[in-house]
Amino acid sequence: MAVDPEKAVVLYPAYFELKISRGEGRMVAKKNAVEGPSAQMIYEAVKSLGLDCILELEKSYPRFWYKSNGRVLVEPKLKKHDLMEKVALKLKTMPKPKPE
Repeated sequence: MAVDPEKAVVLYPAYFELKISRGEGRMVAKKNAVEGPSAQMIYEAVKSLGLDCILELEKSYPRFWYKSNGRVLVEPKLKKHDLMEKVALKLKTMPKPKPE
């Protein structure tokens, strides 16, 4: 993989979560946020954009350190804000995972 973890853009599911506020960590507009995004969904969305990325399922968002929701490391070809907007739009079009 061509992703350097030192220079990679980090995307956490909390950035796209509809149910949390901006103050709690959501980084996209509410209209672009989705309910219950997972690191796997973000990984698939980034892959569909044609970017290299690494899925780290054991990592936690620092604010919610007690939840291991994972994160995705993405090659820094786009500015973080632009990347998050594109990923958010991809997540909106993805089918929701079925509850287990």
